[in-house]
Amino acid sequence: MPGQVHKHHRIARVLADEIRAGIHTDGSRLPGEHALTQRFGVSRTTLRQALQVLGEEGLIATHAGIGSFVTFDGGAPLDHRLGWTRALAEQGTELSTQTVRFEQVTDDALAAELGLASSAFVALDRVRRLPDGQGVSLEHSRVPATGELAGLPERGLDGGSLSRTLVAAGRVTESGEGLVTVRGLGPAEAALLHRAQGESFLRLSQVYRAADGSVVEHVTSLLDPARFELHIRSGRGGRL
Repeated sequence: MPGQVHKHHRIARVLADEIRAGIHTDGSRLPGEHALTQRFGVSRTTLRQALQVLGEEGLIATHAGIGSFVTFDGGAPLDHRLGWTRALAEQGTELSTQTVRFEQVTDDALAAELGLASSAFVALDRVRRLPDGQGVSLEHSRVPATGELAGLPERGLDGGSLSRTLVAAGRVTESGEGLVTVRGLGPAEAALLHRAQGESFLRLSQVYRAADGSVVEHVTSLLDPARFELHIRSGRGGRL
């Protein structure tokens, strides 16, 4: 039945987000089938279909009579939401992450663009660097500062992870849409990345939405095209 197919894929996406955010860590056992069927309000058949999807994605391994265990170690992709097909870690490249901004801001233009009533956002800007200090990405994340997320900079991220913090607050991404362009680095961006002004970078702008259509996060990333290969997949009914 089409409804059932959609339902088990949605459950798989929720669990996959939790695994990638570190809520279920590598080697840990997922809650049992009874607990998960109660949580999602589905049959064991639907749940097992969802677990099969997670297994096919390499996130879990299920053993009859024992349970399902997480096999995702957090090494790739670098940012799973962007669908990067080659994480730099898999290439043997070590990266460090520098947070250059983490505060609550007001952005009327972005609120209008996203159709939001409130212009309050949590702003998180990060640079990922090679061991020599050269930056390979600059990411500007903006999260609507509502509900549990209001005042987030004062409390801090859950385990240092924005993805984990969003999932813990019930803000789970259901779909996303984005646009990729190429442009030269501006003076401030070049200074942060330790690159030449005007150097060409990929610019990826994406909006992530929950199942009810509300905005979970807006992210604008500048990516070194020599380091990143983009493989972008839309959600059901979505487009890029």
